[in-house]
Amino acid sequence: MIGSLYSGVTGLKANTSAMSVIGDNIANVGTTGFKTSRVSFANVFSSTLSQSGTEIGNGVQLTGVNAQWDSGSLENTTNATDLAINGTGLFVVTDPATGGSYYTRAGNFEWDAQGNLVTTDGYIVQGYSIDTDGTVAQTTSGIALPNGTSEPKATTEITFGLNLNSEAEDGDTFSSSITTYDSRGSEVTLDIRFTRVVNYDHDADATTASLTGWTWDVVTTSLPTGASCDGGSGYLEFNSDGSLNESASFTTYTTANVVDLNGDGTPDNTVGENSGFNPIIQISGLNGDAAADDMNVTWTFLNENGDSDGSITSYGSESAKTAQSQDGYASGSLQSVSVNEDGIFTAVYSNGSMIPFSRLALADFPSYSGLAKMGSNLYAASINSGNALISAANTTGLGSISASSLEMSNVDLATEFVEMITTQRAYQANSKVITTSDEILQELINLKR
Repeated sequence: MIGSLYSGVTGLKANTSAMSVIGDNIANVGTTGFKTSRVSFANVFSSTLSQSGTEIGNGVQLTGVNAQWDSGSLENTTNATDLAINGTGLFVVTDPATGGSYYTRAGNFEWDAQGNLVTTDGYIVQGYSIDTDGTVAQTTSGIALPNGTSEPKATTEITFGLNLNSEAEDGDTFSSSITTYDSRGSEVTLDIRFTRVVNYDHDADATTASLTGWTWDVVTTSLPTGASCDGGSGYLEFNSDGSLNESASFTTYTTANVVDLNGDGTPDNTVGENSGFNPIIQISGLNGDAAADDMNVTWTFLNENGDSDGSITSYGSESAKTAQSQDGYASGSLQSVSVNEDGIFTAVYSNGSMIPFSRLALADFPSYSGLAKMGSNLYAASINSGNALISAANTTGLGSISASSLEMSNVDLATEFVEMITTQRAYQANSKVITTSDEILQELINLKR
């Protein structure tokens, strides 16, 4: 009877611990990234030396409390730095006071006063920094906001979508302008004037056939004092279907600013098909008060094979500009930060530039169940978990990132309530073992009377 009393006591202790785990799960049903825990029981070894098959157990013991690492559902938010992991991995954070590394699935991050991305407790989120040239660092560091002002970029290429009226009269003109930027971010407007010509003879000799098409020349109206432009000029010939005739079109320059021109400034077709056809607009003398570098702007309307890209046409409709683009911009102020599925943080500036500056790091472990709980949704590596294997998000089997989302707790309330009922019944049954054993012992004692 004494043995049954102690067996009942072990049952009470084990089910009390189980109820504590259930209570902890239910309490954290709304905790971001929380992983529900499950208790494991085992029978207590019997020390009897009697014949095999007649051993009587000594009760039950709690052998472990294991987190269940299946993913919770995702909840959308309005905060761009709320991040969730789709799949395997944990965020890597460091304690700014000790430098110790910790891991979490709770991605409710924010920028602190120093511009660091941190948890609600101030732990710094780790990633791989990206240089302005796009090079990704090989080691992790804290993710921090970039400079609040982006550097300007000088324009190096412009494009136009144009239609030049095939029914225009000889001498009719059409102009198109585009704003470009020098190395200091100052605006430089380029004007290109197109003139309709009939019976055009580009080198003024009797051996060249007369052509009908459009000539063009670069006219600049907003150059700083002391600056000059050598934009060149040229001729555009079109096929009967309105497409550009590359072989009959050409570019000339007042100075030889391409390596592959003939003596008269026309392209040397022996150096690749239509070499030098895309005009190169040179602007010099910008080193006054602005101290800007000289500009070399390519007006692109042929592809790398020397074929028309279809941007310039000549149909029987009014001359018009249908599109334009250029690759420069002025300096801009930081407006926002976006995060894509690869965990790449991109700074968005007021000038429209978008510059990546960091990539989120995630950690993987040989055994997630071996991670040590540290509170505040944090885990630490242990002997049982193995060392952290850290890589960029969405690589080497690690999960992708959902921005403006948070992973919710994976606690299933229905399951927890059922576990609570069965644990309560088990506790009651074990208490009955104790009271019944006590009554039997009392009867035994009463035999002496």
